[in-house]
Amino acid sequence: MPDRRRHRGARPGDREIFAKDRLPVLRRATEELSWLLGRGYATTAALGLVGDRYQLTARQRLAVQRCACSDAELAARRAHVVDPETLVGATVWIDGFNVLTTVEAALAAGPLLLARDGALRDMASMHGSYRRVEETRPALVAIAEALEARRVAEVRWLFDAPVSNSGRLAEIVREVGRARAHAWEVDVVGDPDPILIGATDAVVASADSRVLDGAPRCWHLAREVVERLEVPVWLVALAGG
Repeated sequence: MPDRRRHRGARPGDREIFAKDRLPVLRRATEELSWLLGRGYATTAALGLVGDRYQLTARQRLAVQRCACSDAELAARRAHVVDPETLVGATVWIDGFNVLTTVEAALAAGPLLLARDGALRDMASMHGSYRRVEETRPALVAIAEALEARRVAEVRWLFDAPVSNSGRLAEIVREVGRARAHAWEVDVVGDPDPILIGATDAVVASADSRVLDGAPRCWHLAREVVERLEVPVWLVALAGG
């Protein structure tokens, strides 16, 4: 069945499974999964234990997984995050789909997860295909405004080539950049993660766990953009950060 979604918003049932009265259980599950990960448990096995204990749905388990991390991972990720005040004149490389879909979801009133490591993550899943939604251009403008406010010098976007429509999206990003007099570099590559992790002369904007673990300098750009939005945002805070 073709993807006909026009928004990156909530799925049916999200209001129930992420309702306020469900959050205490989800927070306990996040804490326990983090504890197990810190003691060497494999993610799949640990998530199975915690999810079964609290009878979580598959989507709740995904949310808990995206919010949990071990103490060691938490310390390393915090050490990699830069003070945004230091971004003036910096070069920023953006994990394209990762940042964009989170801001799209915020504008579409989708659930946003505040994770233990301080990152803001969405619940979107593209399954190898990206579909432009009504929030795409407004999200890109909001990201541009955050970059301008921090007065960064250069911006490079990286998108995953295996994701269909990535080339079309890259051109939209270039158009938005040109409209705001920014010569953004936009690249479509096989796998952005190793490139971002190896960015020694740039600050990396991503909420991807693997990237946050490996990149020397990181920025929670999506979280900052969302915090600047003048629209109601659905925040599902499963951990502090």
